[in-house]
Amino acid sequence: MKAFVTGGAGFIGSHLVDYLMKLGSVTVYDNFSSGRKEFIQHHTGKSNFSLIEGDLLDLEKVKVAMSGHDIVFHLAANPDARLGNMDTSLDLNQETIVTYNVLESMRTNNIKKIVFSSSGTIYGEVPVEPIKEDYGPTLPISLYGAGKLASEGLISAFCNTFDMQAWIFRFANIIGDRGTHGVIYDFINKLKKNSSELEILGDGLQEKPYLEVNDCIEGILFGLNNSDERVNVYNLGCDSSTNVNKIAEMVVTEMGLPNVKMNYTGTDRGWPGDVPQYRCDCEKINKLGWKAKSSSDEAVLYSVKKLVKELEA
Repeated sequence: MKAFVTGGAGFIGSHLVDYLMKLGSVTVYDNFSSGRKEFIQHHTGKSNFSLIEGDLLDLEKVKVAMSGHDIVFHLAANPDARLGNMDTSLDLNQETIVTYNVLESMRTNNIKKIVFSSSGTIYGEVPVEPIKEDYGPTLPISLYGAGKLASEGLISAFCNTFDMQAWIFRFANIIGDRGTHGVIYDFINKLKKNSSELEILGDGLQEKPYLEVNDCIEGILFGLNNSDERVNVYNLGCDSSTNVNKIAEMVVTEMGLPNVKMNYTGTDRGWPGDVPQYRCDCEKINKLGWKAKSSSDEAVLYSVKKLVKELEA
């Protein structure tokens, strides 16, 4: 396998690269806007690894870089859904336009397979019940979710027009070591600055499924190797969930901080576009033969321990 990985120096991407390096050759294409060279530096100098620092908005550069590969793993994206509220063009460019550029580069290089990291945010405001892949209509409430949904549409269109094949994975909240954003990361950094108080966005009752990053990568590769439709779509998560208050308690306990005062911003969601309640139905990929090894709470606790050590080092 000759894999081309966009965003391969990022949190999820770098873990994927670790797995792919055992299966063949890997080219990482990353502009390091959020990815970090230290996440992939242990592969530097290996004969089956190459790194290209570049922007996916540079279509001609992407076309040249992609030549000679068998499959594209497209993980590059705006990593934080909140950022699109400050720059409304961010998700248009970093989700939709870059996905078009990836697909067009595949078309011109005659590369037929793409694996795409989508998100449960494409479903929008949903009932508090497990959501299946065929839930609809899909009406995202964030620009991030809209960018992911538009990307899914482009992928489906390219696959059906140009005889390509896709595996689309709609992630739950992915967490673990090398994390660079998200609620656990934010809580730890806030408490490092002020160990007596913790600001919690929303009312703390927001609840979602959390999936440890290695479970995520194993799910991606399992889905890729065990399904063969033109466009394969899977939720990737677990059948349990964790609320924000519980995450805060785990972080405070792991950091050994007594009597931390919790300050809430007071609404039912952390920011405009945040989906406060989401449950993930993973029956489709479970029936295929993959299931998360950890519950949501177990994934959170493991990730809290990992990130506390990383961020306090």
